[in-house]
Amino acid sequence: MANKNTSLNAAARAKKDEFYTQLTDIEKELRHYRQHFKGKTVLCNCDDPFESNFFKYFVLNFNRLGLKKLIATCYTGSPIANQQLSIFDILGKSEGTEGKPYKAVVTTVYDKTGDGGVDMFDVAELFKSGENELTELAGDGDFRSPECLALLDEADIVVTNPPFSLFREYMAVLMEHEKKFIIVGNINAVTYKEFFPLIMENKVWIGPSIHSGDRAFYVPDDYPLSASGCGVDETGRKFIRVKGIRWFTNLDIKQRHEEMILVKRYSSDTYPRYDNYDAIEVNKTSDIPCDYSDIMGVPITFLDKYSPDQFEIIGMAKRGAGDPALKSHVYTKDEYPNYSDLNATPTLWIDGKLKNTYPRILIRNKHPEAPKEGK
Repeated sequence: MANKNTSLNAAARAKKDEFYTQLTDIEKELRHYRQHFKGKTVLCNCDDPFESNFFKYFVLNFNRLGLKKLIATCYTGSPIANQQLSIFDILGKSEGTEGKPYKAVVTTVYDKTGDGGVDMFDVAELFKSGENELTELAGDGDFRSPECLALLDEADIVVTNPPFSLFREYMAVLMEHEKKFIIVGNINAVTYKEFFPLIMENKVWIGPSIHSGDRAFYVPDDYPLSASGCGVDETGRKFIRVKGIRWFTNLDIKQRHEEMILVKRYSSDTYPRYDNYDAIEVNKTSDIPCDYSDIMGVPITFLDKYSPDQFEIIGMAKRGAGDPALKSHVYTKDEYPNYSDLNATPTLWIDGKLKNTYPRILIRNKHPEAPKEGK
C-alpha cells in the first residue's frame, strides 16, 4: 500500500499524462465485450465523470448493457464541474469544491429512446433526482487509497485509461484484487518485468480493436503542446497523438481464438539461427513459417495476432547492452520466477553481431504443418 506522500506524488505525476480517451475508440473496443456486462458493477477509477468518455459510454449504454451499477472516481475535481455549481448546491457544498476529488455512483438511467439506450445526457441531470450519487472523496482519489480500493473490491469489471506513468502500479493493484478489466496502455508495457509474465501465462492479452498506428487523446487545457503530434481540434480542445496504444484485458473474446493463416515455409536460407539461443529469427509476424515446430523469435507486435490455441509463448529476449560475456542469457519460462530482472536480459546474436534492436517474443507453433518433402 502506498503511503500518503507516495499517493500524492503519484497523483501529481498522473496529471502530466492525463489523456482523455476518445469516445469512438472506446466504442470500437467495448462492442466486443457486451456479453460480459449484464448485471455487473463497472468501475472507472481514473475518470472524472464530467470529462471522461468512459463514464459517458457507460451512461449512454447503461440499460442496453444491463449494468447493475456504474462507479467513477477521479484524482481532482473537474474544471467543468466547478463551473456547474448547481450540482454541488444539491449536495450543500456550492463553495470549496474546486479541486476536490469525488465519486459518482449511477444505478438509474432513464431510457428516453425506447431501445435501451440514451441519445445524449447532461451529467448534472443524473444526480439532481437523488437516485444517483455524487459525493466528495475523503482522500486524494488515488486508485490505491483505502476508499478507492474498497470500490475496487465492490466492482466486477474495471474499464479505464490509467496514467501511463503509473501503469505498473495500476496493473499490480488489479492483479492483487483479482479484477476483470479492459484498460488502455502502450505495447511496450509487455516488455516490463512485472507485466510480461502475465502475458506469457495467458493472464492478460491484447484487445481486438487497435493493432497499429497512433491514437489521439484529449489533454487538459494547461498541457504544453511541445511534442510532435500535438494540436488543437476544431472545437478548441488540445490533443496529443500517442504511438503504440493497445487495449489490455483478461476478459475472453472470440477474436482471441482466431488463428493466423500462415503461408510461408521454413528454409534455413531465409530464417537465420541465433548464435546464443536455439531458435530462428522471424522479422515479421506475417513471415512466421507454417511448418516450423521449434522456437522462433518474433516482434512484440506478434501479440496483436496471438492465439493461445495456436502458439505457446516460451519467453522474451530484450534489447541489451550487447556484452558478449552475457549474451547467452535469455528470459524464459524455465527460469521464471527466479530470474526477476527482465530489464537486464541481454539480446540475441546472429553471426557474432547484435541482432534484435527491439525485443523478441520467443514462441512455438503448437500445430505446425508437416514440412514438404526434401525440406
